[in-house]
Amino acid sequence: MSLHDESFVLKTPFHDRVAAACECNHWEQWAGYTTPSEYHSVELEYFAARNAAAVFDLSPMTKYRISGPDAHAYLNRLVTRDLSKLRVGRVMYCVWCNDQGQVMDDGTIFRLGQETFRLCAQERHLDWLSWSALGFDVDIVDETAEIGALALQGPTSCAVLKRLGLAGVDTLKPFDLAEFDFAGAKLMVSRTGFTGDLGYELWVSPGQAELLWDHLFEAGSDYNIEAMGSSALSLARIEAGFIQAGVDFVPAEQGIRLGRTRSPYELGLGWLVHLDKEHFNGRHALLDERRVGSRYRFVKLDVAGQKPAESSFIYNHRGDAVGTITSAAWVPTAKRNVAFASLEMPWGRPEDSLRAEIYYIRELQWTRVMEPCTVIEGPIFDPQRRRATPPADF
Repeated sequence: MSLHDESFVLKTPFHDRVAAACECNHWEQWAGYTTPSEYHSVELEYFAARNAAAVFDLSPMTKYRISGPDAHAYLNRLVTRDLSKLRVGRVMYCVWCNDQGQVMDDGTIFRLGQETFRLCAQERHLDWLSWSALGFDVDIVDETAEIGALALQGPTSCAVLKRLGLAGVDTLKPFDLAEFDFAGAKLMVSRTGFTGDLGYELWVSPGQAELLWDHLFEAGSDYNIEAMGSSALSLARIEAGFIQAGVDFVPAEQGIRLGRTRSPYELGLGWLVHLDKEHFNGRHALLDERRVGSRYRFVKLDVAGQKPAESSFIYNHRGDAVGTITSAAWVPTAKRNVAFASLEMPWGRPEDSLRAEIYYIRELQWTRVMEPCTVIEGPIFDPQRRRATPPADF
């Protein structure tokens, strides 16, 4: 069999529908799966998520089912956040670290039952999760291929789901989950997403995937529903202030060079670290970091001009390079040139004078500009509809 045989390319349960909708034929790889970066227009797909409803195939997201008598204790030992308040039917955003307090990944934990959880993450962690389970009575199964998942994001998303026939879906609060009947099977819906807007994620068996896609687009036909690729989703998540593994930080298992990985405090995620709970992975290292201080500060920047500062160096008022940009975009709804930056301490304070070194090309001619940057202290995009329960019918 040739190494170029198409069987080596994984396809999601929605692939046939996705391929038919992908007019641009722009594809990329995500965890071995082929997924579209753009369907027809990044801008129109982005505005669907902000003004109507956008559908994103998130099936390649790594999904682990963790069950057994010790499942809750095991996960509470694994992650930095206190899971004591995670009830059945709720979802919680978490990070988990190695023994050096460096972030392995971030993701969500779904409590499906008293002893059953689902861990969703960007990276693959089965070996590490299994090693960490030593001494716990738990069963860990990679169910990535067994679940099709769609994100439905945007102001009209709830209205679309109600038209789909999901009675009571409007009562879900942020980070709630519930099961609904769909075509004789179970459809799980969680009020979660990666856009910072009103939105939901739909979880279904692969055999029901295409039917869900068809019915969803039929229900959303009067609500300007659109398929959305990863490029538009990236715009939305930067505008929402959400970081991404492998983009804004190097997962600890993948770090090769010293100083390239980050702790939760160095990613602006200190609020997820609960040092007063029982022992968890990396706790001693994080206690030491709180005592002696962090090496880096992660900040959001408002960059002057309209040229995205992707991969730029950041300089202080003396002209010293003090950090780098990890993500950058001109975000249309907030109308700001936003960048995420990892800066050496103590830089990144609101009063600091910083500049981004930006290179851009027009007709094979490179131009270099040094644009002033201002630290953004509050949220960039945080609409009230994101939390409203029940959501309004836009």
